[in-house]
Amino acid sequence: QVQLVESGGGLVQAGGSLRLSCAASGSSFSINTMGWYRQAPGKQRGLVALVTSGGSTNYADSVKGRFTISRDNAKNTVYLQMNSLKPEDTAVYYCNADVRIWGTRNWYDYWGQGTQVTVSS
Repeated sequence: QVQLVESGGGLVQAGGSLRLSCAASGSSFSINTMGWYRQAPGKQRGLVALVTSGGSTNYADSVKGRFTISRDNAKNTVYLQMNSLKPEDTAVYYCNADVRIWGTRNWYDYWGQGTQVTVSS
């Protein structure tokens, strides 16, 4: 079994910063792409940023230049540094990982439990 555990959410004023972390735990697995998604009330969950195992990144247009995704492969951990936060960034942020259990052939999506980020104006 693989679990993704997020931390770092909270309440911040507009213009402030937060750093989210997500650590994958378990045994005998490999991770390909890791990413962050968010879901605001009444809206669908959407991509914020992702990073491949090789370090290539992709960002939603709304966060480019403000958010930075990074990962530590040795720790199976992905980070999201969020700067210049805006009220419209308020959402539940979910960690996602593309995981293969050793001895199997398929890759599966795993999700964290979500962490609330609230940006006040």
